[in-house]
Formats: sequence, structure tokens, C-alpha cells
Amino acid sequence: MSVLRPFRATDMFKFNHINLDLWTETYAINFYLGYFSRWPDMCAVQETPQVMGKAEGVGTERHGHVTALSVAPEYRRLGLSRKFMAWLEQVSDENYRGYFVDLYVRCVNTAAINMYEGFGYSVYRRVKEYYSNLGLGLNPRDEEDGFDMRKPLPRDSMRRSVRANGRDITVSAHEVP
Repeated sequence: MSVLRPFRATDMFKFNHINLDLWTETYAINFYLGYFSRWPDMCAVQETPQVMGKAEGVGTERHGHVTALSVAPEYRRLGLSRKFMAWLEQVSDENYRGYFVDLYVRCVNTAAINMYEGFGYSVYRRVKEYYSNLGLGLNPRDEEDGFDMRKPLPRDSMRRSVRANGRDITVSAHEVP
């Protein structure tokens, strides 16, 4: 049985192997520790998956943001991502009074896009050149562009944080805060 527990700084040394996954965006240790020191209640561990998020924005733009969700390959397809996302959504709603939760995912990462859509997220907009090129030989635009995906929380009763035609809306990475 897995147990969800608060993140500890020493956990940084346990999930480096997950960061070697092609689809996991990696950051320097000071980036993760900065999040941990500022939003400790939005960082948790379930021994195998890791999730890190933050709260940002004001007013109806107040929301939770999934900074990193990583699950080791041997623990995928067990429902751990769904459990973690539900936990982060609850913290964003109850602790931070957010209107939605958002995340970014590469446009070519169809497995993750399908997973998040299954969790109730939808594409809000396409962000040009959000990521660096993977060098896979695919369409460079798709490798570098990211989808801003969002899920409204109960506080967003008018569903202003989502749109039906999000895949048709394109913005520059410089326009994203």
C-alpha cells in the first residue's frame, strides 16, 4: 500500500533517476528547493511518483500550478498520477482558494495529454517555443510548443478558466507569466 506524505528536502536525491525520462522536464536542485521552501504544503511524495506545485495569481486568476509530476516507469498505469493530481487539486482549492489548476505539457506528448484529458483537463492555449527542442526529428514546432492545460475548480462556477477552442489559440512564450 502506498502512503502519501509531505515532501522532505532529502527526497531530492531519490528521484533523480526519474528525471532521466525523456518527457520529464528537469530543473536544478535550487529550483525544486525554492518551491519546497515557499509552498511546502503543495509538495508531496508517494515514494514512487513525485509531484510539485505552487499557487499563483490573484482574484479569479488564483490557481494551483503543477510544476512537476514524475512517476518512475515501473510504477506507471497504477493510478498514482490520478491520486496525486486529485490531491494537488484539493490543496489548490481548500488551502489556496484557487479557481483552477494548470500545467504545461509538450504538444508531442500524446500519452500525457490523453492522461490529463482523462483527469478533466483541457487545452487552454498553445504556447509557442515553451520548451527546448528534443532533437527527435519530429516537427520542431510540436517538440518545442507546449499546451497550457487547465481544470476548473468548484470556485470557477462560470468555467472562465477553460475554453472549448484552446488548441486554436496560440501565444508566444513571452506572453506567459
